Amino acid sequence: MISSFFGKTKPINYIIVLTVLFMFYWIVRFLWLDVEFNPQIIIGNIGVLSILFFSFFVVNFIVKRNKLTKTNSFTILFYALLCILFPESLLDNNGIFCSFFLLLATRKLLSLKSLKDIKYKIFDAAMWVIIASLFYDWALIYLVWIFITIYMYEPKNIRNWFIPIAAFVAIFLITLSILVLTNKTVFFLNHYTFTLRFNKEMFLEWNKSSKLVVYLLAIIFVGFLGGIKIGKSGVGRKASIRLIAFSFVIGVALTLLEAAKGSFPIMVTFFPAAVFLTNYVETIRKPRLKEVALIFSIVVPFSIFIFEVLLN
Repeated sequence: MISSFFGKTKPINYIIVLTVLFMFYWIVRFLWLDVEFNPQIIIGNIGVLSILFFSFFVVNFIVKRNKLTKTNSFTILFYALLCILFPESLLDNNGIFCSFFLLLATRKLLSLKSLKDIKYKIFDAAMWVIIASLFYDWALIYLVWIFITIYMYEPKNIRNWFIPIAAFVAIFLITLSILVLTNKTVFFLNHYTFTLRFNKEMFLEWNKSSKLVVYLLAIIFVGFLGGIKIGKSGVGRKASIRLIAFSFVIGVALTLLEAAKGSFPIMVTFFPAAVFLTNYVETIRKPRLKEVALIFSIVVPFSIFIFEVLLN
């Protein structure tokens, strides 16, 4: 039933997923945050929630446009389930914005396979990555991902390698102008600290650390199994999946680096993880096994969330 329902791309699929996420977002806010809600805070949260919702449409667009999966709604389902599995990600406004701009960068980088307007796409991707770094300084390591993409598609054109630097200068000057007008020029010094230290407190929280370890191992496992199947597909799709894999690795690195500051931007890994999970489910040919796998993937996040609520 679940596999046949989300195996199609109908508006009702988005309505159900986004409705559940809408309810879950406010539940998490009320349960986890001990704050008195007022109209200003509610309006701010609605703005954040709107960006989160728009991220789902960007995810769907990227998957369909680049044919990363078959025609279904599994990717947005898994993306929502990962938000439920890690409810702390919904409390991290910076993580939601950072993830959104990285999705926009992903859209541009994956479209490079057409080999059209390469310079413009590299500039746009670098611009979105740098804007994402305004929310988490270590997001700048995604520039490495851009250089990897350049190497994969058009490495011999020397000018391509300097385009991310041009984007960096452009965004820096625009941001600096805004900061000067608002008298907040110390932002750069306070924000881009690039702290490197081990945060043992996060790993002592067994519920967060164990969940993270299991999550990483599961995604690596399904990514490997799905990759074997994808290896038989076209060169273009294999290149796109490789870029998604690089994105996941860099996202994990970003999460661990920001954990040193007490943050947990795990949401930046949700898109590649959702793609890997979808590709794995698509490899299951027996309908009953696929149904069991989907039921399991739905029950587990909700069960863990309920357990965490009771524990707290």
